[in-house]
Amino acid sequence: MNKSNRRKFLGTAAALCAGTAAAAMPGQAAAKKPPMCHHVFFWLKNPGSKEDRDALIAGVKSLSKIPTVRDLRVGVVANTEARGVVDSTWGVSELIFFDDLAGEAAYQVHPIHEEFIKKCSHLWEKVIVYDAMEV
Repeated sequence: MNKSNRRKFLGTAAALCAGTAAAAMPGQAAAKKPPMCHHVFFWLKNPGSKEDRDALIAGVKSLSKIPTVRDLRVGVVANTEARGVVDSTWGVSELIFFDDLAGEAAYQVHPIHEEFIKKCSHLWEKVIVYDAMEV
């Protein structure tokens, strides 16, 4: 193998190795995304109370300590354009990801979840849950 071909080969091999390693990292993370999504919307009894909203947010965040919770996100209504398909009547949302249905079932009866309901249920007047599996 002459010097020019060897340099091309080594350069191509190095580029392929670097590209493969870089591509494998996000691909592995994406492959391990939890497939179960539990999205809960809360309507506050006192929607104008920042204190009530903050107490509910703190309560929701405590749910991240449950072992089967893989990721937890807490949100409030975004100030987006008013459109007929957008419901902005709720106050706080939680988005939780689980590895499977068994993880979500364990979450439902976990003492931290039960304590959250006990301590925070007086803050909301309505709750809607959307559970979904990734396809």
